[in-house]
Amino acid sequence: MTTPLRDRATRLFVAFATVAAIVQPRAALADDTQLNKMRAKIVAFVGDKMEKLGGSRIVYKVDGDALRESVVTDLRDDVYKNLHDGHIAFSGLAIRDGGVDVKIADAKDRDQLARKLASAAEGLPSHAIAVTDGGDGAVRLAPTDAASAARLNGLIEDAIAMIEQRLKEAGVKLASVVPDGTDRIRIFLPGVTDPERITAIFARKVKVSFRPVDVSMTPEQAQSGTPPEGSEVLLGFKDKRPYLVAKDSALDGDDISYAAPGFAPGTKDPIASFRFNGRGTRRFAHVTEENVGKPFAIVLDGSVISAPVIREPITGGSVQISGNFTLEEANSVAMQLRAGSLPGHLSLVDQQVIQPAAKP
Repeated sequence: MTTPLRDRATRLFVAFATVAAIVQPRAALADDTQLNKMRAKIVAFVGDKMEKLGGSRIVYKVDGDALRESVVTDLRDDVYKNLHDGHIAFSGLAIRDGGVDVKIADAKDRDQLARKLASAAEGLPSHAIAVTDGGDGAVRLAPTDAASAARLNGLIEDAIAMIEQRLKEAGVKLASVVPDGTDRIRIFLPGVTDPERITAIFARKVKVSFRPVDVSMTPEQAQSGTPPEGSEVLLGFKDKRPYLVAKDSALDGDDISYAAPGFAPGTKDPIASFRFNGRGTRRFAHVTEENVGKPFAIVLDGSVISAPVIREPITGGSVQISGNFTLEEANSVAMQLRAGSLPGHLSLVDQQVIQPAAKP
């Protein structure tokens, strides 16, 4: 699994007319300072091209309110799971004013919950929780201000990654995609005079679904005849082989909270990894428990990414996808998985065509 800094560096992308997209491996960057320096160089290069060629400037705003709502909902689910698994008596569990309130009569149980949440957040500043004793057993839990800022920054980086990936897939040769303040993203596109075409690319939502594989007949039989009612033939993302899968999804990708490329232990083959939020973890555990021994397809925009047989219930919420990927393909799959479920959507703030500077 890659580290957070490497993920952010991998997301930096600028394609020149004569050079392929530049993707910096995270290990080459010492810290955020180097990341910012690299971004500054890209911005300077693209800025120079904008002066000469003109182009488009697009600004998006990330929905921080939706992010906070998602984070607090996950916190409530985590609190419930800890209380349930720890056999802790409680009452009045509810979301209020950006936090989670609960009443736990036993002081030892309150301390146990606080320790478990602190342990889960260890090493993850974005998951830090402030616990307030309201007296008479009442406890209030809420993300710290620093954790909220870290989550928003992570969402910005995820959105930048999605934008860069979509631009690359659309064949855009030159672009600068950088944070603009705390909740905005600025895009410069030298030579592009139709920003509406670019914004249309980002308006399309990636569809992620998890569907049972239909084994009542072979995919080839379904292709040459008529597929069973409720099933359809889809092609593989990598191998282009046919798969017969259910049309209805047992689980969608809306609850994916994180995705990144990585390497399989042992073989070191490129893989795409993702994990679910609290709600998705429970739903995925239920789905896999009911389908042990059966093949299940992970479908991304109508292509089957992988169709493994479920060997045992997957209760931890983390999944690794292997498919004879190149590193670039693993990165593309991971970014699209994440793009399909960004908890804060992008809203267009501004788009304009910038004319080239007048020649002296």
